[in-house]
Amino acid sequence: MTVARRVFAGHPVLTDTLVAVLLTALAFVTYLASGMKHQIRPLDWGDIAASAVALMVMAVRRKWPREALVTATSGIIAHSWTHEGRHPMLILAAGMCAYTMATSGSRRDTWLIFAGCGAALYGGDVISGRFPVLTAATIPVLTFVGMATAFGDATRNRRAYLAEVEERARRAEQTREEEARRRVIQERLRIARELHDVVAHHIAVINVQAGAASHMLDRRPEQVRPALDHIRNAGDTVLKELASIVGVLRQSDDPDGIEPTRGLARLPELLDAVAASGLQVTFQQVGTARDLPAVVDLAAYRISQEALTNAHKYGSGTAELTIDYTRGGVRVEVVNAVATGHDGGGSGGSGYGIVGMRERAAAADGTLDAYAEPGGRFTVRASLPAPIEDHS
Repeated sequence: MTVARRVFAGHPVLTDTLVAVLLTALAFVTYLASGMKHQIRPLDWGDIAASAVALMVMAVRRKWPREALVTATSGIIAHSWTHEGRHPMLILAAGMCAYTMATSGSRRDTWLIFAGCGAALYGGDVISGRFPVLTAATIPVLTFVGMATAFGDATRNRRAYLAEVEERARRAEQTREEEARRRVIQERLRIARELHDVVAHHIAVINVQAGAASHMLDRRPEQVRPALDHIRNAGDTVLKELASIVGVLRQSDDPDGIEPTRGLARLPELLDAVAASGLQVTFQQVGTARDLPAVVDLAAYRISQEALTNAHKYGSGTAELTIDYTRGGVRVEVVNAVATGHDGGGSGGSGYGIVGMRERAAAADGTLDAYAEPGGRFTVRASLPAPIEDHS
């Protein structure tokens, strides 16, 4: 059945020809059956020619629907001039052609052609002399062909509606896929920033403490244990951070239900960690601390962490951290003296750490500046919006 459907769908003229042959054969069988019961007019060459025209226009109606309808109408007019009554096969063919024309053409052209064929049919009846000027003989034919045209027009509208619905569904599916891909990319960037922030800081601490332990191993072995303790604590911390990130990735539920990571509330732990690694940080808080949006809170913490890590890597061992709570948001500023031979971790802003801080600030709708100052100082300044709502 599927193979036959494919063959017929790919060859519309062949399909319509077979349908026309079957209808013509059925009409002749009906004529013969009626002739066996009643006395009817015998067929002549005009009837056979009309049947041939009807078969032909039904066979090519999908390829040339307008021409087929005009030919069928002309056949009806010609047959009515030479015979009493209408030829049923021509009327059926005209209806099929009108339906096909309505399904494949525009509504305006369809009804204009129908009106033209109707006027021609009425004029032919009047000119034939068989009907008066005010005749109703044309009405049955026009009613049948008009109903076929209206049905074809409705079918065309329905097909267009279904096609539009399918197109909208396809576009909606495509939009959902694009949105899913965009979310995946954003999530990858977020995870990359998290991993960089977590790993870079603690590995820097581990590296410094390991170097200190190696240096003191032979001269002051009693001071090696504190360095190893710092290494162990930093290792435990980074493993917990990584486990937390991996745990979020393994969650099958909606990430909106996950508790946000704490931000500046962990600042004392960060200051203790960097102090243990050998970086002396002077911390200053301006304004009263308050609850911040999760994105801003985490961004402020990560920017502070990364800036202090850079200060530890490329600085001279001291840094100043200022957290300024304003009515419009929070400002983070880290200033450190640059060690000889370094530029502060990328004064041009090309280092991955500074790129990550800028992305953090941008994700929170904020800004970040990182630049070297005269006198060997490097400054990282971030401004993150979190305005206080005025309930007055």
